[in-house]
Amino acid sequence: MHYRNRIGAIFLILGLSGPFTASASLPVSVNGHNLPTLAPMLKNALPGVVNIASESRVRIARDPFFDDPILRRFFGMPERRREKRTQSLGSGVIVDADKGYIITNSHVIDKADKITVTLHDGRQMVAKLIGRDKDTDVAIIQIKADRLNALPMTDSDSLQVGDFVIAIGNPFGLGQSVTSGIISGLRRSGLGIEGYEDFIQTDASINPGNSGGALVNLRGELVGINTAILSRSGGNIGIGFAIPANMVKSLMEQLIEYGEIKRGLLGLSVQDINEDLARAFGLETRRGVVVTRVVDGLSAHHAGIRTGDIILNINKRPVVSAATMRNAIGLLRVEQEVNIEILRSGNSLQLTAIITEPVLSRIKAEKIHARLRGAILGEIPEGADLNGIMITEISTGSPAWNAGLREGDVITTINRKPVNTIKALTRIAVNSQSLLLNIRRGNNALFLLLK
Repeated sequence: MHYRNRIGAIFLILGLSGPFTASASLPVSVNGHNLPTLAPMLKNALPGVVNIASESRVRIARDPFFDDPILRRFFGMPERRREKRTQSLGSGVIVDADKGYIITNSHVIDKADKITVTLHDGRQMVAKLIGRDKDTDVAIIQIKADRLNALPMTDSDSLQVGDFVIAIGNPFGLGQSVTSGIISGLRRSGLGIEGYEDFIQTDASINPGNSGGALVNLRGELVGINTAILSRSGGNIGIGFAIPANMVKSLMEQLIEYGEIKRGLLGLSVQDINEDLARAFGLETRRGVVVTRVVDGLSAHHAGIRTGDIILNINKRPVVSAATMRNAIGLLRVEQEVNIEILRSGNSLQLTAIITEPVLSRIKAEKIHARLRGAILGEIPEGADLNGIMITEISTGSPAWNAGLREGDVITTINRKPVNTIKALTRIAVNSQSLLLNIRRGNNALFLLLK
């Protein structure tokens, strides 16, 4: 069959009448029915997604020779700090048009000295940082502008695998871009991308610059915030992740109110249930997690939870692993009530606990060692996810700061010996000339030598 006749036959199969020519435009209807298009929905959704450009200053390392104060004075060299400016691009979603609140990823505005927002209509303005949470990679910024368009949020718990979704962002700084796909998976965790993970997985392309952008349904409602891709090369391979809208909403409320996420404790440890444990506990399925420890005096203990209990649900959401349990508690605010369904000796019980705030015993680090001057150390109570001593405060320019320590760092070992109490840290550090610290910082770990 001739090429043109073959193409014409295809259009006849589709129900198109009339002669076909190579120059014919794409029809707008078939058998009187309009062809499907996302254009009307996107016309309303696109103005709610913005471009974010963040600028920061990074200090450039130089030869230690030039940092010697005696040599600088001898040669008459001024004390200058060599710095370079860096810029990163990302996306954001307007979530409150009246107050100008925009949600984005924390890493998009990390260490930013200046945050510039470009709206869909081309207007540019400097944004103010309201709050951020590194553990979930969520941040709230604010702009003062009129005629803003906010994206409405939907209930992300109602999503199903197979639902169609659209990713909107600003990849590579090209301007707003749209990709489509489906939801490939829900409640993805244990990926090591963030501290708390409960991701929506999608095959809609999420490219560099899409971070902080919107994942919307076919009604233009926000179902998630695009945050990461799984790729060895850095390119998209159809495995992208978004933070669910319900999680975003909960985090947003705390960030606006406090500027940070106030996480609390339940005061217990849990373990995944394997086949052997299921058999030992007489369970028909491996659903839930088993409680391995309950800390006296904390919330779980007061609620009546015991070692050996099987936790099935948290606030009516299934607990399928220790990771989902950690996420469920980590996303609740201090003093919030939590309903827990447990299985004990074959009987289902409903218990109520109150999330409690971690109380840290604090001390000025200079009382322990001169190299730590400028830092405030705090003990992390039992039952927390972290083990070690936390840097709760640090003064900029102090010896501890210049050594590389930062607020939020957790010292897990000192001179290769684990420390969980200030007393243990003092015993090791007090007679040491130099300190080799193993630091946990977010999802990363590093060694710092203080000498």
